[in-house]
Amino acid sequence: MTIQPEPSKTIPDITLYERRESRVRSYARAMPRQFNRAEAVWMYDNKEGRYLDFLSGCSTLNYGHNHPVLKQALIDYISADGITHSLDLHTDAKATFLRTFENLILKPRGLDYRLMFTGPTGTNAVEAALKLARKITGRQNVIAFTNGFHGMTLGALACTGNAEKRGGAGIALNHVSHEPYDGYYGPDIDTAALLEQRLSDPSSGLDSPAAILVETVQGEGGLNAASKGWLQRIAAIAKAHGALLIVDDIQAGCGRTGTFFSFEDMGIKPDIVTLAKSLSGMGLPFALTLFHPALDQWEPGEHNGTFRGNNHAFVTATAALRHFWADDRFQADIRRRGDLLAKQLERMAERNELTTRGRGMMRGIDVGSGDIASQITKRAFNRGVIIETSGPHDEIVKVLAPLTIDDDVLAAGLDILGDCIDSVLATHLTVAAE
Repeated sequence: MTIQPEPSKTIPDITLYERRESRVRSYARAMPRQFNRAEAVWMYDNKEGRYLDFLSGCSTLNYGHNHPVLKQALIDYISADGITHSLDLHTDAKATFLRTFENLILKPRGLDYRLMFTGPTGTNAVEAALKLARKITGRQNVIAFTNGFHGMTLGALACTGNAEKRGGAGIALNHVSHEPYDGYYGPDIDTAALLEQRLSDPSSGLDSPAAILVETVQGEGGLNAASKGWLQRIAAIAKAHGALLIVDDIQAGCGRTGTFFSFEDMGIKPDIVTLAKSLSGMGLPFALTLFHPALDQWEPGEHNGTFRGNNHAFVTATAALRHFWADDRFQADIRRRGDLLAKQLERMAERNELTTRGRGMMRGIDVGSGDIASQITKRAFNRGVIIETSGPHDEIVKVLAPLTIDDDVLAAGLDILGDCIDSVLATHLTVAAE
């Protein structure tokens, strides 16, 4: 199949944004269009340019844009004057979500978690997880990992590795130790063994941790995927040293790696899990912190927030769970499509002597530098494909297509990406040879 995304050639007047919006904006700089509608895997600008979305709101739109089942559920709820905002009051929408999550997600996986409705974003879920771990253990230190990304509020930012993001804090980011992630020193260095050695040595200078916080696949850090064995050892280390294991599943969860939780095939059961992004299914703000019932030692109101009761998100999240997760068919389809993505990316990588990264439908190619990656994504955008980068130097071209994308559309979009990679690298080789 050949697709024609038909990007607009007209750059909108951006003086309004330059005059009134903070210069902190980032995505709009790489994609200077004014978008006005979206459907399934497509976004449209106000000049009727059409773009294939390989970004999916950084994995916030795993089910695509405005999925009709989710959209209709929300329309019906609003039309019936359903509760919109409710703090943490009991509502029909919340009860239905809780029951559905329990029956379709927790019980089939043998998991027993309490659900804490935090503030609306992923960083809120991480902050709650860190606070709870410190409260339970009485310890301050948290172990996070190199290239990890956990949010932009101060506690989550302290656990984030990126120097540029950390530099915006304006204060010292303390009480976190950043240890090497799986493969950080290459395949011959066992970083789990190094962590065990440091924690077992009373003279290492590493304080006993309240928690070990880890992503099974590092979304912003470069699509580094931890091995099953490494994750199992990290879980065992946490238990042996009295720390709680927190899995940050904000970007890798909700099906992105092939299962609802990214740790399901890893042989671990975290003490605490954070979810957000695609949890609502439609891009509505919604975040959760999950933890074992024995850890539910909060006093009423000890951690709260105004926007814990996003009933619209409860409605669309429930619709998404019922439509996609009532049986194993969607999960099997994600895995099959993830294999297709892997094979096509590997072919691109092989012909250019590059390497691929990631797992499931969370994959990319290491093109060697941020400058090259930026040129590739810019060229792809000019051909109608929205795609971004990740990694410590933005050197990974990262594919986060909707999980619901048709195989032929995925393949056609990847063909465009492959052409862009080939042409940019060919140009660099020509310049280098001159």
